[in-house]
Amino acid sequence: QKPGGFTNRLIVGYFREYARVAFEHFGDRVKIWTTFNEPPQTCRLPYEYGSFAPGQAFPGIYTYLCSHHLLLSHAEAVELYRTEFQPKQGGQIGITVDGSWAEPVSETEREASDLTMQYLVGSAMLYVPHAYDWLIAFSFCPSQFGIYMHPIYSETGNYPPVIIERITKLSQEQGFAKSRLPEFTPEEIAKLKGSSDFFGYNGYTTNLVYMNDEANSANFGEPSFDHDRNTVDYQDDRWPSTGSSWLKVNPRGMYHVLNWIRREYNNPPVWVTENGVSDRGGTRDVQRVQYFKDYLNAILDAIDDGCDVRGYVAWSLMDNFEWLAGLTERFGLYYVDYTDPARTRYAKSSARAFGNIVRNRMIDPNDMPEPEIYIPGPGETPATTTIHPTTTVRATTTNTDDDDGDDDGSATGLMISKILLAAGIGVTVLLIADY
Repeated sequence: QKPGGFTNRLIVGYFREYARVAFEHFGDRVKIWTTFNEPPQTCRLPYEYGSFAPGQAFPGIYTYLCSHHLLLSHAEAVELYRTEFQPKQGGQIGITVDGSWAEPVSETEREASDLTMQYLVGSAMLYVPHAYDWLIAFSFCPSQFGIYMHPIYSETGNYPPVIIERITKLSQEQGFAKSRLPEFTPEEIAKLKGSSDFFGYNGYTTNLVYMNDEANSANFGEPSFDHDRNTVDYQDDRWPSTGSSWLKVNPRGMYHVLNWIRREYNNPPVWVTENGVSDRGGTRDVQRVQYFKDYLNAILDAIDDGCDVRGYVAWSLMDNFEWLAGLTERFGLYYVDYTDPARTRYAKSSARAFGNIVRNRMIDPNDMPEPEIYIPGPGETPATTTIHPTTTVRATTTNTDDDDGDDDGSATGLMISKILLAAGIGVTVLLIADY
C-alpha cells in the first residue's frame, strides 16, 4: 500500500506475479478462478468514501485510477493463466461483479434512463416498460457493470462511450488538464476484450432510480463519482426489510439482471456467485428460507428464457464477519454461537430447506423445516416465525410468461455439486443443469 495500492500502476505487475504464485500452488486443484470479487468494493468504498481499507478518500479521482489498474491487473492475470497454466490445468478464469436491479421511479424518467443506459451500471440496473425498451442503470458507482464488463464483454471493448464523454466533459469544466478517467491503449483494449471465461455475478437486492436535476438538488460533491453518475437511487419502503439497511427483498430483480446480461453480452455463461439475505440472529430463519425459494424461482424463470446460468452460490454457509457490520448481521445457513469459545455451529431452518431443494430437485413452498436447535432472534417468539408460502412448486418446468417472449423449451433442475470453502467462510454451490 505504501506506493499507493491500486491507485498506482505498479500494482499491475505485482498482481500478475501474485496470480502466478496462486496458479502454481493451487491450479492442480482449483478449476474456477475469479481474479477479483466485487471490484467496486475494492475501489469505490476505500477511495471514494474511505469506508474500507486503506481509507484514502479522494472523490472522483482515486476510484477511477483504482478501477483502471484493477482491470489491467485482471487482463494480465488472465493472459498469464491462459498462456502458461490453462492448457495443462484445464480450469476457467473470470471476474465477478456485484450489482442490483433498479427501476425508474416513473415512466417520465426517460432522460435518467438514457444517461444510465451504459454509464450507471452495477449496483443498480434498470428495467423500463416495453415502450422504452430495456435500459441499464449504474446507480451506485461508475465502476461496476459498465466500467468493468463493457471492456471485457462488449464487441467494441473500452469503457462505455457515455462514461468517457461525460467524465471528459465534466473534467474540463472542473479545470482538470485531462479527463479524470484514464485511457486504455489500443493494445490494452484488445487484451481486455474476451478476458473472462464466465460472468460472475453477486446480487442481493433491487433499487429505484431517478435523475438528479441541473441544480444538483441531490447535493453531490464535485468532483465525485456520485456527481458524475448524476442519478439518485433509493428503495421502496414497502419491500420487506432484512438485517441490513441496504438489503430489501425484491426477487424479480434477479430475473431482470440475468436477462439483461443475456441480451447485452450475447448470453455468456453466468455464475451467480453470491446471493443471500441477512438477519440479526436466530435459527428459525423463515425469511431466509423464503428468500432462497423466491430468488431461485426467479433464476429458473431466467433459465427458461434462455439465460445460460451455470451455478448458484448461497451466501453464506455459516454466519461470518461482515466488513462494515462485524458480527451483527448474519447471512449463514448455519448459526455460529459467538459466545462459545468453540464457535459451535447449528443448522438453521434454511440449511435444511436448502438441502431439501437440492435433494428433491424441487422448490416446495410448504417446506419449512425446524432448525437443529431453536435459538430465538432479537424479539422473536415461535409464533412470530410461521411461514406463509408465496411461491409455487418448481421442478422441471418451462416458463411461458417470460421476459421477451422467447422460449427455448428446455427443462431445468437443480443439482448440488459440492461445498466450497474460501477464506474460512463456506459457500454452498448449486449446479444448474439441463436433463
